[in-house]
Amino acid sequence: MLGSFPSPVSRETGFYYGHPRNRFWSVLAKVYGEDVPSGIEDKKSFLKRHKIALWDVVESCDIIGASDSSITNVTPNDIREVVRGTAIDKICVTGKTAGKLLKKYVGIDGVELPSPSPANCALSFDELVKAYLKVLK
Repeated sequence: MLGSFPSPVSRETGFYYGHPRNRFWSVLAKVYGEDVPSGIEDKKSFLKRHKIALWDVVESCDIIGASDSSITNVTPNDIREVVRGTAIDKICVTGKTAGKLLKKYVGIDGVELPSPSPANCALSFDELVKAYLKVLK
């Protein structure tokens, strides 16, 4: 699963989807019928159990706050190199911007999941879970 670029809170906490209002961890917990993982080690264990790898399309960029729409001066991560020789069978992106960046800078199409960001209020929690279930289960 690939995001676009970590939010300021995620960069501060040192792990993915670190903002307490981001619904990523709650959605995954619901999809897999588990409690919401807390703390970095718990989240890493959760990901390993469910064979999910997390990374971002963008290694570095200019960004205003957490606004994906403000991303400029992109240096992409070398996703092709990481995927080569692995058993990865599906690349998902968490939001439209991550999908566009993946296509533009890496030349790969990802399976687009709705963004779990609190800024994406168009979808309810249950709608997010339903969308993630279709792809992950």
